Amino acid sequence: MRLRPALGLSAAICCAMVIGVSGPASAAQLPTGARSLESVNYPGRYLRHLDQSVRLDAVAATSASQTRLDATFTVVNGLAAPACYSLQTAGGLFLRHRDWLLRVDPNTGDAAFRRDATFCPVDGAVAGSIALAAYNYPTHRIRHRDFGLRLDPYQDSETFRADSSFRITAPLAPPTTNQGPAIAGLFADPHLTTFNGRYYLYPTTDGYAGWGTTYYKAFSSTDLVNWTDHGVILDHGPDVTWADDSAWAPAVASRDGRYYLYFSGGAASGDTVKHLGVAVADSPVGPFRDALGRPLIRGGQYSGQAIDPMVFTDDDGRSYLYWGQGAARVVPLNSDMVSFDPGQVRVITPAGYNEAPFVFKRNGVYYFMWSENDTRSEDYRVAYATGSSPLGPWTNRGAVLQKRLAAGIKGTGHHSVVRTPGSDTWHIAYHRFAVPVGNGTNREVAIDRMEFAADGTILPIVPSL
Repeated sequence: MRLRPALGLSAAICCAMVIGVSGPASAAQLPTGARSLESVNYPGRYLRHLDQSVRLDAVAATSASQTRLDATFTVVNGLAAPACYSLQTAGGLFLRHRDWLLRVDPNTGDAAFRRDATFCPVDGAVAGSIALAAYNYPTHRIRHRDFGLRLDPYQDSETFRADSSFRITAPLAPPTTNQGPAIAGLFADPHLTTFNGRYYLYPTTDGYAGWGTTYYKAFSSTDLVNWTDHGVILDHGPDVTWADDSAWAPAVASRDGRYYLYFSGGAASGDTVKHLGVAVADSPVGPFRDALGRPLIRGGQYSGQAIDPMVFTDDDGRSYLYWGQGAARVVPLNSDMVSFDPGQVRVITPAGYNEAPFVFKRNGVYYFMWSENDTRSEDYRVAYATGSSPLGPWTNRGAVLQKRLAAGIKGTGHHSVVRTPGSDTWHIAYHRFAVPVGNGTNREVAIDRMEFAADGTILPIVPSL
């Protein structure tokens, strides 16, 4: 058991420190999604950004639409700590402190920015209100002074508590669509599946320079619209002895009432080699524990990068592990789901393949899908092939999901596919550059319908907003 590096100190520790200096009995929680923050002692004044500065301004339902939009933030997973929160503008910028002043800036993905843009809530001055303490300065809170927003050290006074307390309200500028992102915040590489009639989503946590995330979260839903956040299910820091960072592209499969999380991992020491691991749990939302205490597949054991695992289980109960960046491989898994015969590993790399293999079966036809180009490119896209067995041979069918520049959608790839239980209704989950100012390390998850032609080919998927 190891402690995380200083950057990854648990948010629970952070919030406990806040509680110690501020005095409330328990830490507060924020609802994720679009919200506005109203001052407790100046009702009708809301946290609002103007250009990049942030202040407390009077905003009403009759205010100009842009004014209301500037006073609306999306509450998301904390960039530096999953138990805390970050606040994102409609333009994709994040609320952060710099030189003790509050402003909004684009996420650079580096550790300093993520800490400066993460806030931990505690109970506010009146019932139902909250105060926001800085993740990296837990004795400091966001407070208004002459309607400007600052980060100030906590003072045990009625005035300070009121100046630093906010009511979380419905958004002053409600979103006009619920088509995406599927879950609020920066996530990528979504694995969407079903267990016991419920949908489960396992993404990579995004927004890190060099994709240096350390943990995985799980979400579940009954309708693919309303999602429950189940929190962290595996953290490389305390839970995996052989990996520190590069918690990429999880995939979960089940057998005999147990759940197996296949994942990528690397060392924070600067070693660029990635490995594949497997963890096990008694629930689809964990907690998961490392099943082997070592990688299932070591980086360098095969050509290409050992990332992007995916497991397909056929109708006869046999499970197959697919993986690889640069080269695609498949091997039947043993019944224990944590071992295989190396002599059965096959290379199945199709033309155009880069990474993210995914296999499913419909009407007796096997579909092998993958991502082409680099995830940092707006041309990242999904292509597929069909075959008569989980091992091929495969007939290449070309690209089926790609960018839609007219809607500002770029970098659509690293997907998964799910069938609604008991039906022939299919959906595809994938990531894209966060709209409007995302890039290859600031990505978000989208879910769209996937439909088939009469001959079984997949119809072109139009990514939606």
